[in-house]
Amino acid sequence: MRTLERLAAAPGHGCSSVLSHATQSNARLPQPAEQAAALFAVLNSACPSHGIESQVRGPDCKIHPLDPRYHEICFMPALSTELTKAEQISIYLRFSRAEWAALRAATPLPLTETELSALRGINEELSLEEVANIYLPLSRLLNLYVSAIQSLHKATDTFLGALPAKVPYIIGIAGSVAVGKSTTARILQALLSRWPHHPKVDLVTTDGFLYPTAVLDKRGLMNRKGFPESYDQRRLVHFLTEIKSGKREVDAPVYSHLIYDIVPGAVQKICQPDVMIIEGLNVLQSGRPRTGSRGSGTFVSDFFDFSIYLDADEKTIEDWYVARFHKLRETVFRNPASYFNRYMDLTHEAATEKARSIWREINGPNLRENIQPTRERAQLILRKRADHAVEEVRLRKL
Repeated sequence: MRTLERLAAAPGHGCSSVLSHATQSNARLPQPAEQAAALFAVLNSACPSHGIESQVRGPDCKIHPLDPRYHEICFMPALSTELTKAEQISIYLRFSRAEWAALRAATPLPLTETELSALRGINEELSLEEVANIYLPLSRLLNLYVSAIQSLHKATDTFLGALPAKVPYIIGIAGSVAVGKSTTARILQALLSRWPHHPKVDLVTTDGFLYPTAVLDKRGLMNRKGFPESYDQRRLVHFLTEIKSGKREVDAPVYSHLIYDIVPGAVQKICQPDVMIIEGLNVLQSGRPRTGSRGSGTFVSDFFDFSIYLDADEKTIEDWYVARFHKLRETVFRNPASYFNRYMDLTHEAATEKARSIWREINGPNLRENIQPTRERAQLILRKRADHAVEEVRLRKL
């Protein structure tokens, strides 16, 4: 039985019967705790034989399933003895395009075609239908998650007798060059800002945390730009630490794709948003500090409340990159200030070969070595077809 059919068939836990009232205009909106409980009930019912909790929760786990640490603390130990039985257990619920679209329920589409046109990426066709079928259900899910976390924070403040501290809910978006991370981030920012409990949504890209070109040149890393070692990880972790500590105003450096470098003195001010989206190539990466290093072992993904990975076949992504290269050659590269202005006069054939050589030498190896291996660390995977439409959604079990 397919995932959505199982959801609908579960007594008292059908998608429409349990959750859809959250968006009905003539119904009482559930409190965040009720929304979260209903969400867990729906997802739990997707494993009818045992249920998510009994299937993955370790015997010694004391963490509540709605706690964002649940899958890390309780889930992985329970899986350690079952990895050889992959056919019997999966850490993800799988949804076809149609199944996922049905989870939109009655949520209205707040974007117009004019607004969507301003959010599309270069050479990426994205329809309102795609937004309604894929990104609107995702925004609904995230709204439930944000509400649940906000309730947990309030409960902690009440227990401690402290004044409420505004701590942003952080969403990480990872994936290859040219896979559509920026477009996805902008669309989610627009959709999430329409929900009533978190109207202020900021978007930060990790490009601003790349080392300046002068530093990369000095270290011989220009051909490794986008690889983990090309980022000022210490600065990025410090930035996220300040955000999560509730600091009133935090500065993020700004990157220019025109000059292909950090903009000296320019900053993006982040002032206690309700939600912050951070997108970048390697934001889900983890590992161990090098022997003898003074690193704390803290990683960017440690600060995420939710994470998304955009996936597609490598050959498809390479073709998207080449198409984008041609589009940029016809537009941005023509600006005399552009770092890539020298490619403007290439023939179509020469430009194609140049783009494919950049992919072979830089973007392809980075995808295979550093980005794709982090895919299964994401809580949600959006699998794309060659036309950029999402064909499958995988949601990690709570």
